[in-house]
Amino acid sequence: MSSFPVWLEATRPKTLPAAVAPVLLGSAAAFGAGGFHPGAAAICLGFALLVQIGTNLANDYLDGIRGSDTEARIGPRRAVASGLVEARTMKTAAIAVLAAAFCLGLGLVPFGGWWLLAVGAASVASAWLYTGGPYPLAYNGLGDLFVVLFFGFVAVGCTYYVQVGGINAEVLLIGLGCGLLVNNILVVNNYRDVDEDRRAGKRTLVVRFGRRWGRLQYLLSALWAGAVVVRIAAVVGWPALLGLPPVAYALWLSARLPQARGAEDYLAALKGSSLAVAGYGLFFSVGILLA
Repeated sequence: MSSFPVWLEATRPKTLPAAVAPVLLGSAAAFGAGGFHPGAAAICLGFALLVQIGTNLANDYLDGIRGSDTEARIGPRRAVASGLVEARTMKTAAIAVLAAAFCLGLGLVPFGGWWLLAVGAASVASAWLYTGGPYPLAYNGLGDLFVVLFFGFVAVGCTYYVQVGGINAEVLLIGLGCGLLVNNILVVNNYRDVDEDRRAGKRTLVVRFGRRWGRLQYLLSALWAGAVVVRIAAVVGWPALLGLPPVAYALWLSARLPQARGAEDYLAALKGSSLAVAGYGLFFSVGILLA
């Protein structure tokens, strides 16, 4: 393979809806509050995408040097573990992308204040600490908390804040629903890799509590995301119920998860989970705008 397809695969494009959806939702809520600012929204989107890509590259590097990604892996190959990219090259790329994210995020300071430097630094640091450092989050059952926090509360809340200048309970509720649905992508990953993760000492929640827990977690997260849609529709108006069809799709995926066996089944589950997140971000945002 040429270098471009290898690097494109390393960015894990199927995970990028996780970065886009919270910015769409935060911006839609800001528009509804009369504070939409296209420049600030664009910076938020760029920052979120770069952090997501940087996290994926760092994960490829760190899991590769730890030996967590092996030939027994069911999921897509990883560049470092497969020998397609040298570890030091991947490390440099991950650091460069995360540094670019931080620099871009500086553009939000005029909109939200200097305290956003701490948020940006925490986001970038957590992207590395997710699988790196002395206490990697993903290896100690904290990956789910990281995803819900940063791809839910922080991403939606800060996107709204830099455009409106404040925050409210409804926006935080939207962030929670979005974060839980985004985390279902991780749940599928952990569900698929449970045996390999257990051998590598990676104590995800699915490793700790079993695949039955993973299926229940996926289901409850989708149900909660749906409850958020209903609650927001009760506040802003019935058009917000447009966010329900992607939730219904996620519920359908949760029913099919126990039937997954091989690589193709899990790839379909991952694609579906990403599509549910993309649909939630798009249709729920349109519903909020119409309401």
